Amino acid sequence: MARASVLIVDDEKNILSTLSRALRVEDYDVDVAGNGELAAKRLGAKAYDVLLLDVQLPDTDGLTILRQLREQGNAVPVVMMSGHGTIETAVQATQLGAFTFLEKPVGTEQLLLTLRNALGMAQLEAENRDLRERSGATDDLLGDSRVMVELRERIALAADAHANVLVQGERGTGKELVARAIHLGSRRAERPYEKLNSAAVPRELIESELFGHEAGAFTGATKQRRGKFERAHGGTLFLDEVGDMPADMQAKLLRVLQEGELERVGGHELIPVDVRVVAATNKDLTLEIDEKRFRADLYDRLNVLPIRVPPLRERIEDVPHLVGHFLRQVCAANDRRGKALSEGALGLLSGYDYPGNVRELRNLVERLVILTPGDEITERDARALLPIRGGGAAGGGHYRPGVPLKDMLADAERDLIVRALEHHDGHVTNTAGDLEVERSHLYKKMKALEIERPTRGN
Repeated sequence: MARASVLIVDDEKNILSTLSRALRVEDYDVDVAGNGELAAKRLGAKAYDVLLLDVQLPDTDGLTILRQLREQGNAVPVVMMSGHGTIETAVQATQLGAFTFLEKPVGTEQLLLTLRNALGMAQLEAENRDLRERSGATDDLLGDSRVMVELRERIALAADAHANVLVQGERGTGKELVARAIHLGSRRAERPYEKLNSAAVPRELIESELFGHEAGAFTGATKQRRGKFERAHGGTLFLDEVGDMPADMQAKLLRVLQEGELERVGGHELIPVDVRVVAATNKDLTLEIDEKRFRADLYDRLNVLPIRVPPLRERIEDVPHLVGHFLRQVCAANDRRGKALSEGALGLLSGYDYPGNVRELRNLVERLVILTPGDEITERDARALLPIRGGGAAGGGHYRPGVPLKDMLADAERDLIVRALEHHDGHVTNTAGDLEVERSHLYKKMKALEIERPTRGN
């Protein structure tokens, strides 16, 4: 079992010496800092289990450090210390999230008891957060289709491991949601989660973004900067669009994955890193390997646990669930009253093939909410806003996996008649003539298919 790590921040050397010696005897891993600047460096480089923090420091005060930690999301238990503390200071420290407040001189027995209690509380809170996050890690991956149930099961299995993961799927399928769910469901959930889009960072900056740089490493590098790998130490790094990573960076990434250490740009020090990588791509990396655009050895390092995110056309039965979720979400975000979707509109949305997948569906729902004036989004509203490609029906076809042929034929027939009616401005006689059917037969079809009779035309 790893030793508990403690950082003692105090400007009195005798206190640093006395407390650190007492804790090391009890097998604590102890670091010290005599001022706020050094404390910030220590806290930036290492995740501590407990922080012993003096109220008054030569360059700042302990309450300011505590406030900054909480604003940064650092939940390390903080024990405040002061030789001339007041009730007001103690109350303020507690309100800022300190575990407790000790008056100097601090006795060894009192210190050890306080640390045990702080560590016990932190462990209990971590376990509770872990249970909450594990139970809700896949909440954003909506849908009850078989492929989505299997996807969530695979994510749960992957999350409970330490191996790298390669997430593959078309654009808009939710690959980043999968990566975040893996992190939140893992034992690294309390540690950092960093992400980098390999396609969005300029080629000349991607090495610095990943591995950091030293001051003066290149023009504009005025101070040292930690990269994504260092900031993700102990946690997870999400590399999106990894298939677009330049070849030279692929080699450097491979070395870090193999060795578990890196060098900042312009630096010579080897820095150990413990990072789980979840990579994602919409490319076929095996094809990229054949075309010499992606390294086979890097693929092997990343593809330890492969996860495929299904496109929306493979789980079209999830569309009603997704539409309902996005309707509520979009109405709230755009200050709109709740809107309803007619059965015809929902049927039309369910018949579209969504080349942009879930992202395209959400964008379409947002478009419908904003551009539809009434409280109900009708089939006509949906049809007017659905993209039409290649001159054919919206969605490029009516095939839906698992739907009987007669229902798909009815949908196709309904779609053709409605479009013909719209083309002839609702004139039934002209529409019947165009379709080369009797007008009475067209009326019967409209009734059977529940197509509203036009208010004008005959």
